[in-house]
Amino acid sequence: MNEQTAAPIILVTGKMMNHAIDRLEAHFRLLHIERADPALVTGDMRSMVKGVAANTVIDAAFIDALPQLQIIANFGVGYDKIDAEHAARKGVMVTNTPDVLTEEVADVAIGLLINTVRELPKAENWLRSGRWRAEGSYPLTRATLRGRSVGIFGLGRIGRAVARRLEAFGLPVSYHGRRRAEDVEYAYYPTLVALAEAVDTLICIAPGGAATRHAVDATVLRALGANGVIINMGRGSTVDEEALAAALREGTILAAGLDVFAEEPNVPEALLSSPNACLLPHVASASVHTRQGMAELMVDNLVAWFTRGTPLTPVAETAHLKSTGG
Repeated sequence: MNEQTAAPIILVTGKMMNHAIDRLEAHFRLLHIERADPALVTGDMRSMVKGVAANTVIDAAFIDALPQLQIIANFGVGYDKIDAEHAARKGVMVTNTPDVLTEEVADVAIGLLINTVRELPKAENWLRSGRWRAEGSYPLTRATLRGRSVGIFGLGRIGRAVARRLEAFGLPVSYHGRRRAEDVEYAYYPTLVALAEAVDTLICIAPGGAATRHAVDATVLRALGANGVIINMGRGSTVDEEALAAALREGTILAAGLDVFAEEPNVPEALLSSPNACLLPHVASASVHTRQGMAELMVDNLVAWFTRGTPLTPVAETAHLKSTGG
């Protein structure tokens, strides 16, 4: 790929940070498309595109619209917006960017938990609006981290990083996932309801997709209880937002901190108007340092695929695929 004219053509879908574009341009020829819509695929794209650098939904129809496609490199660790099973059936590799954002997201999870229980953003607004001077001290917060027990829904890389931080705060940790992790001593609960019954703080870091859609529903929220706090750092689809808004409004749980939503960037008005909800615009990995690391790994996966036939971080559905060259 030293000769740019001989470099594979990569299609960039949606917006991509400048660092990623610069790295891609150093190795590939690029085409750009506003969104992954088969109607926007040109004849040249159909015949020439061998890779996709993805920051948008990539469905089966879009994969089928690119018959020369070999690899989809996702900008992010979560890849539920990519139809990886269909890609596997078509022989198309899919990669993601694990590890490089683990610590950053875990940091924000703890920060969001503290903001939610101690109401720090609201306290800052109290100061900035002059109410401290005019009305006196900010009201005592009902919640605290002291005495809390935490359940983690999804004990993957990020979940474990969050758990390590919680241990430093002196908080007991339990978890629920698809299977028991044999290499940790945290208490395991076979169902999410059982976990919620055992703790008063639930941190969701589960992947999206049909298997986890609305896993946190009204039943789980009732099990969490009136002192309950829920933090969602995984995917918005894992939480039934309507049930959550009702639980916050009716006092079924105490508070919620959310960095992800089901239909981003659209946040339900019922959550926006909840005084006991701390809301962030999906910023967990949004530092220059971490996003550049994600860009590096995304591009490194593409380079590895086209130079040696195996990427660095394939997703589970396509890990068995090998490059056929060309």
